[in-house]
Amino acid sequence: TILNPINGISKKRFSIVISTYLITSEMQNLNFWTTCINRNYSFKIPFFEFLTKLAHHGTSYDARDFTVHFICGGLSACAATITVQPLDTLRTRLAAQGEPKIYRNLRHAVVSMYQKEGLLTFYRGLSPTIIAIVPYAGFQFSFYSFLKKVYNWFVPSEEMKKGNIRNLVCGSCAGVLSKTLTYPFDLFKKRLQVGGFEQARAAFGQVRTYTSIMDCARQIILDEGPRGFFKGFSPSLLKAAFSTGFTFFWYELFCNLLQTMQDSGGPKKQEG
Repeated sequence: TILNPINGISKKRFSIVISTYLITSEMQNLNFWTTCINRNYSFKIPFFEFLTKLAHHGTSYDARDFTVHFICGGLSACAATITVQPLDTLRTRLAAQGEPKIYRNLRHAVVSMYQKEGLLTFYRGLSPTIIAIVPYAGFQFSFYSFLKKVYNWFVPSEEMKKGNIRNLVCGSCAGVLSKTLTYPFDLFKKRLQVGGFEQARAAFGQVRTYTSIMDCARQIILDEGPRGFFKGFSPSLLKAAFSTGFTFFWYELFCNLLQTMQDSGGPKKQEG
């Protein structure tokens, strides 16, 4: 859940352990899964594959180059983010509401937000999201590719080089590095997404309103200091490590599986 970066200067949730205890005791265990809405990985990776192939066949650049991966990763994430931004806004709103709940479920949230705030409210926080996601995804793919090369260089065993553990480790490290470099923009995005939603967040303590990304940054530095830019950083880092690591792990695993099935089925089709 993402209560910590949204709460402004409230200190009601200030660690992973206490947040876990309070969510369990004050709300319900179901709240851990309130925001289980799939994000943009299902769009981002296909876009990335398409762009890298385009770069390989349409330009003189090496598609495996760090810079090419950064640009293609950033552009693919930008396209994917615009596609799924309404879901991300809904996810943030559902997680940020206190008790009593403003939204009963996902459908009620969609209808209420549209009727009260209009269509554009689903794209709140889009600017900082785009600013953050382009370098974040770019670094994800670039670091992942780079770390795999480093892993292969350090690990002498050929079996270990081919194993899926490499993809999990390198993916997790890429997620941690990327999130660390771009986290403040993720915080800006979440705080802007819950704008106009102050009543539902009153239970969490003092609530701030922001008019723009610059106003958000200014208020944070004045009221919370430099550390305010990294509120909720620890759980976000854990999430980035697991989500990115397992995304690359399963993606590579299924790609290899499909490739193996295709290769094993090829000769049979030719014989028939």
